[in-house]
Amino acid sequence: MRRGIAASALVAALAVTLAACGSSGSSSSSAPAAGSSVDPSKVSGTVTYWDTSDAKAEGPTYQAVIADFMAKYPNVKVNYVNVPFGDAQNKVKNAFSTGADAPDVIRSEVAWTPELAADHYLLPVDGTPALVNPDDYLTNPVAATKYDGKTYAVPQVTDTMALFYNKKMFADAGITNPPASIDELKADSALIKQKLGKTGFYLRGDDAYWSLSFLYGEGGDLVDAGTKTVTVDNAAGVKAFSTIKDLVDSGAAKTSVTDGWTNMMSDFQAGNVAMMINGPWSLATINQGGGAFADKSNLGIAVVPAGSAGQGAPQGGQSYAIYAGSKNTAADELFVQYMSSPEAQAKIFKGTGALPTRKSVWAQPDIASTDEVKFFKDAIDKAHQRPWIPEGGTLFAPLATEYTAMLSGKESPATAAKNTGDAYRKNLGWK
Repeated sequence: MRRGIAASALVAALAVTLAACGSSGSSSSSAPAAGSSVDPSKVSGTVTYWDTSDAKAEGPTYQAVIADFMAKYPNVKVNYVNVPFGDAQNKVKNAFSTGADAPDVIRSEVAWTPELAADHYLLPVDGTPALVNPDDYLTNPVAATKYDGKTYAVPQVTDTMALFYNKKMFADAGITNPPASIDELKADSALIKQKLGKTGFYLRGDDAYWSLSFLYGEGGDLVDAGTKTVTVDNAAGVKAFSTIKDLVDSGAAKTSVTDGWTNMMSDFQAGNVAMMINGPWSLATINQGGGAFADKSNLGIAVVPAGSAGQGAPQGGQSYAIYAGSKNTAADELFVQYMSSPEAQAKIFKGTGALPTRKSVWAQPDIASTDEVKFFKDAIDKAHQRPWIPEGGTLFAPLATEYTAMLSGKESPATAAKNTGDAYRKNLGWK
């Protein structure tokens, strides 16, 4: 799941430990050399797995799949630990750097993988039992598992962002189709305010990941990794920041810079707002929450509204990654192999709505026929690749600081964009 990286989470102190997580020293069998042939029935030991999925909406499904794994391989015990996503990156880095109570396997957000690989914290999985039938994976999720010519993770779920809308509110306001552009979004919001007295759009204001669709829609990007150039504060970046601020200032959108996820989801669920931009990770919460979507057919999903340069949405997702310091890689690799199998991916999709990464799962008739897959397949194929550089995960802290400052009225869009760019140039040493 990708709920975004809050600035506070990225700058939190690294010296945070997680109770009930002892792993690497708890295994009872030695690990074979990577790529060697191992009889799965002979593998034993304990795997500590840190999961960053939503504990309430998604966690039970992952735990059920893990129970299936342990039933199939009773000699391997999985110590399941759910780590809140906002805290996870710092906790993972702290555990890996000290080796104290480090997990054996983590659910790695796509931007974390190259950073952790560059720091030598991850085990390469090329040629190991963890990576089975690699050609079955979608191209975009695979790209995020690579660093310096090697594969350091196995794709778990993939995602991008879309416009979620309330079909009944649209019908009541006389709107027949979801907005295809920012201008149409503003016009539809005005109709909803006029006809229903409600706000048209919820703009998440506490997480800068939600700004990327607007940035890409103006033809911009955070950086150009190929030329090592910072681009967030060019004309396209300033236009994107201005578009975001105008949505709020014009009344087309409401926002919160303190607890955007909770406020956005509750307002959308209650029918207080008609639209939001979100990803497939939110489907489990929406489907379980009732309210305006007790009738699931009331949920509409469309491509994000286009900016002046077109439609754009970021590629996100999660992967399974193995700690290089784990003492039981045989059990780790067997666990990752099972959790990324077509069987497991299909069960995870049906339980959570999280999109699979294997082509064969997308092609299963009972999955291919769902509304979520019908829309998101094209969106995933067209998703905008984020820069898969070791510093990729660190790009969001400066962006989040300036994003919230702009939405709070403390800075202009131009100043927010410039400050973000200056922070990038200082941190990366790029032009």
